[in-house]
Amino acid sequence: MLSEKLHAAINEQINAELWSAYLYLSMSLDAESKGYKGVANWFYVQWLEEQDHARIFMNYLNSRDAKVELKPLAEVRTQWDSVLEMFQETLKHEKVVTSLINNLAAIAAEDRDFASSNMLVWFVNEQVEEEENARDQIFAAEAVENDKYGMYQLDKELATRVYTQASPLATAE
Repeated sequence: MLSEKLHAAINEQINAELWSAYLYLSMSLDAESKGYKGVANWFYVQWLEEQDHARIFMNYLNSRDAKVELKPLAEVRTQWDSVLEMFQETLKHEKVVTSLINNLAAIAAEDRDFASSNMLVWFVNEQVEEEENARDQIFAAEAVENDKYGMYQLDKELATRVYTQASPLATAE
């Protein structure tokens, strides 16, 4: 059985994951409106992944006989000055999410809830990947920031990113 503290924190995390999805959808739409279809694709894939993350937490609460409680999502920003700024905000945001995941892991450890600790390992590893991906995109965007052809090439590269369902969901079905 989940502690009340962990149950509440996971419900908050579900909302945080859905808000993240909403943020990345907003970035995708802004990029597309500016003609960056590849950048839009990259953020669209992020949008799908964040929804997966929320679903994993929802499935977990349901499996532990704990109620999922959705709350209204806060407003997100809708416009960025550059692709570089989008990726800088992505890294900043993912660092916040990492701290939230670490907090969940700390609560689970404090509760000696080994099932929850085990489930959270996937998210801890995922956050390392999320931050690395954002840093990689910042590096790429900085390299071509004032080079239209370079930005064109980066946009084409980002268009090749494809969505892959999160492994905890793939094995759950």
